[in-house]
Amino acid sequence: MIGLIGSGNMARALVRGWGQPVLCTDLLPGRAEELAEEVGGEAVASSAELAQRADFVLLCHKPAGLSAVAADVGGAAKAVVSILGATPLASLKEAYPGKPVVRMLPSTPVEVAKGVCCHARDPDADRDFEATVLELFGRVGPVVSVDEALIDAAMGLMSCAPAYYALVAEAQIDAGVRRGLPADVALQLVIGTMGGTAALLQQRGGDTLAVRREVTSPGGSTARGLDALERGNVRTAFSDALDAVLDGGR
Repeated sequence: MIGLIGSGNMARALVRGWGQPVLCTDLLPGRAEELAEEVGGEAVASSAELAQRADFVLLCHKPAGLSAVAADVGGAAKAVVSILGATPLASLKEAYPGKPVVRMLPSTPVEVAKGVCCHARDPDADRDFEATVLELFGRVGPVVSVDEALIDAAMGLMSCAPAYYALVAEAQIDAGVRRGLPADVALQLVIGTMGGTAALLQQRGGDTLAVRREVTSPGGSTARGLDALERGNVRTAFSDALDAVLDGGR
């Protein structure tokens, strides 16, 4: 059984996607109990007990708690998977010496088995344990392996994106409402089109230009809309967003 240390939003998204019982803990009173009640399993009193009972420990706590949690676990973990941001493999291995460690970064759509998960390549990984982890995360979405030097950029591009796309959807819905559409109709149109476009892009092998050209007639309405978006610096906005994530707003 998987043992989760931390039962927050990403932990909940993962276990909802997996649909299997877990052991869990959390610093906030009642949160682990709520998660265990929802998905099955058990809220455990301590991280040490959880580590002793779990097949492996999944670190879902705040990154700043790495050392304190490792001290609580006290070497009892059989193996460790981390979804902690800004916490490199070297730090994880230092905190859990001699234990198999895999670093993953998921995105919240794992809850509906549509979340991309990034995997930090490790030349020294325990291959059997790594394969087990990759298969597990592969159940809730595509797994993309990247060199650890690129993992922060991958995180900034992928794990923040559901919030960005939600903002884009909200802006489109508001635009439709401004021009007279009922909000529920605008929502259906925008969300349905977003999902369909994602599927179409996959079918086209990620050829974004081809998909745009299929919709855009010279001088037509889509061309005018795209021009307005370009004048609004949509590309620069997304580039700036990634820089803000990676550079801390500097």
